[in-house]
Amino acid sequence: MSTPSAADRDAEQLRALGYTSNFNRTMSLWENFALGFTYLSPVVGVYTLFGLCLAAGGPPMFWSYLLIGLGQLLVCLVFGEVVSQFPISGGVYPWARRLVGKRWAWMVGWIYACALCVTIAAVAVGAGPYIAAMLGFAPSSTTNIYVALVLTLLATLINLSGTKTLARIAMFGFLCELAGAVVVGVYLLLFERHQPFSALFDTFGIGSAEGSYLPAFLTASLAGMFLYYGFEACGDVAEETPNPSKRIPKAMRMTIYIGGVAAMFACLALILAVPDMAAVISGKDTDPVGTILNNAFGPIGSRVVMAVVTVSFVSCVISLQAAASRLLYAYARDEMVIGSGLLKRLSPNTHVPVPALITCGVIPAAIIALGFVLEDAVATIVSFAAIGIYLAFQMIVAAALFARARGWVPSGQFTLGKWGTLVNIGALLYGVGAIVNMAWPRSPASPWYINYAMVLTTLIVIGAGLVYMWLRKPYDRGNAPAGDAWKVSGRTTAKGAGAAEAA
Repeated sequence: MSTPSAADRDAEQLRALGYTSNFNRTMSLWENFALGFTYLSPVVGVYTLFGLCLAAGGPPMFWSYLLIGLGQLLVCLVFGEVVSQFPISGGVYPWARRLVGKRWAWMVGWIYACALCVTIAAVAVGAGPYIAAMLGFAPSSTTNIYVALVLTLLATLINLSGTKTLARIAMFGFLCELAGAVVVGVYLLLFERHQPFSALFDTFGIGSAEGSYLPAFLTASLAGMFLYYGFEACGDVAEETPNPSKRIPKAMRMTIYIGGVAAMFACLALILAVPDMAAVISGKDTDPVGTILNNAFGPIGSRVVMAVVTVSFVSCVISLQAAASRLLYAYARDEMVIGSGLLKRLSPNTHVPVPALITCGVIPAAIIALGFVLEDAVATIVSFAAIGIYLAFQMIVAAALFARARGWVPSGQFTLGKWGTLVNIGALLYGVGAIVNMAWPRSPASPWYINYAMVLTTLIVIGAGLVYMWLRKPYDRGNAPAGDAWKVSGRTTAKGAGAAEAA
C-alpha cells in the first residue's frame, strides 16, 4: 500500500473528529501566522490607544505590554493544546463543544460572534481619522462612518475571493505593518528622541496625590488588553491549513512573540518621541501620535506613514471578518443557528462560506450605520468588543481546566506535558483579573451607564443568548460529537479512532 499523502492524513484526522471539509488547505504556516498577526495588528492597537493610555499612566504604561503579553501567552499555550487535538474550523466554538458540551459551546460561540462583529465595526470606524489624515481631509463622525462602511465592503469582497487571496492579503498586511513599525520606530529613536530611556520609569507625578500609582497603571494597561488576542484567528482556519495540529499552535505562539515585540517597539519609539510629556498627561495634547508624526516626517511624510497605518486597519478588518465567518460557518455546520442550511454552504469555486461572510459584513455595517442616529449608543455597544473576546477566551480556558479535571490528557502534536495544568490555572487567573480590570468603573462623574457600559453590554449579550437557548434550544439540533475530550484523549490523531463513534 502506498504511504498516505499529507492531505490524506489531514482529511483522515478531520474524519476521526466527526467532520469532512471542502475548504482548500492552501494556507502555509507563515500565512496562517500572518492572519493572526494582522488580527492582533500591533500598529492598530498601539496607535489607536496610545494617547489615551499615555495620558492615564505616563511612560511606564510601556511595561503593561510586557506583562499582558506574558499573561496572554499562557492563554495561547492552552489554546495550542486544544487546537492541536481538535483542529476544526471555527476556533472557540468547536473547542468548547468537545471540552465541555453543546450548551457551553453555544454560549461561547454566541459571545464571541457578537464580540467579533462589534470589533469589526470598531476597527473600521477607528480607521476613519487615519484615512482622513492620509487623504488630507478633516475627519468627522459622519465621514468616519462612511469610511467604515466602505472598508467593511472592501473586506467582504476580498474575503469572498477565496482562501488564497485572504492568505496573500494577510501576508502583505503583515509585511507592510512590520516594515512600517520597524522603519518608523528606528527613525524616531535615532532622530526624534525627546525623552530619555529613564522616562519609562517616570510617572510624571501621576498617582502621587492618591499615594499609589497602581490604579493609573491598571487603567493604562488597557492598551495591551485591547491588543493581544489575534492568535485565536489562526485556529479559525484550521481546515484551510495543512498539518494544522503542528502548524497552528506554532503560528499562535509566533503571533504573540512577533506581534508583541512589534507592539512594544512601536510603543517605545512613540513614548521617547513625545516632545512635551506634560502636555500629553495634562490633556493639552490630545493627539500625541499626530504631533509626533507631523514633527518627525512633515505633512507629506506623515501621510506616507498614515498609508501604512491604513493598510494595517484594512488587513485587520479582513482578518477579523474571516475569523467571524468561520465561526458562523462552524455554528451552522452543527445546525446551531437559524439559517444553518444557508450559512454552512461553501462556494464551489472559491471554497469559502459565502453566506456566512456576507452576514459577517452586514451585521458590522448595521452597527456602524447606527452611528448616523445613535452615536452614544454605538459607543456603548463598541465597549463590549474587548471584554467579549476576553470572556469567550476565558470560557475556553475554564473549559480546558474542567476537561482536565475529568481526565482529559491533551494528545495533539503540541502539548505542555506536566506543566499543562499549572499553565491552565495561570491563564485563568490572569484572564479573570484582566476582565475585572477592563470592567472596573473609572469615571465617577459620568452617568452610571457610561461607567458600567462594559458590564451592561455583557449582561445584555449573555441574557439574550440565554433567552434564545431557553426558547429555541439550538444546542439540541445536529449530532456532531460533543463533550468527549476526556473520552477520546490519545485517539484523535490521524491514526486514531473516530471521535464521532466515541460520542
